[in-house]
Amino acid sequence: MDPRFHHGADLFNRGEFFDAHEVWEDVWREAPPEHKKFLQGLIQIAVALHHYSRGNVVGARSLLARADINLALYPATYLGIGNDDVRKQLAAARNAIEHGRQCGFCIQVAGMDKN
Repeated sequence: MDPRFHHGADLFNRGEFFDAHEVWEDVWREAPPEHKKFLQGLIQIAVALHHYSRGNVVGARSLLARADINLALYPATYLGIGNDDVRKQLAAARNAIEHGRQCGFCIQVAGMDKN
């Protein structure tokens, strides 16, 4: 996988959601078609959490819902990421946001195999 993919995950896990989205978009543009919806889902989560951090709760909710639809198309682990874990965290984040609870850095992209 493109090293920028891992760099984007590192940025995401540090809470640098806007920068992660920018890096992942570059990867997405060059990715083979079979990876595009998965990458789009990760990008949507990054943008959603960026929106949330800026007070745009409606935008965050909408993007998190669309991200879940995209990620649901892929297996439990994909491109070295624990997709099932990400989707569980995504569901918890959506629930927190829906009920007015703090989300913050509530999603981490884990299980990365950098080889």
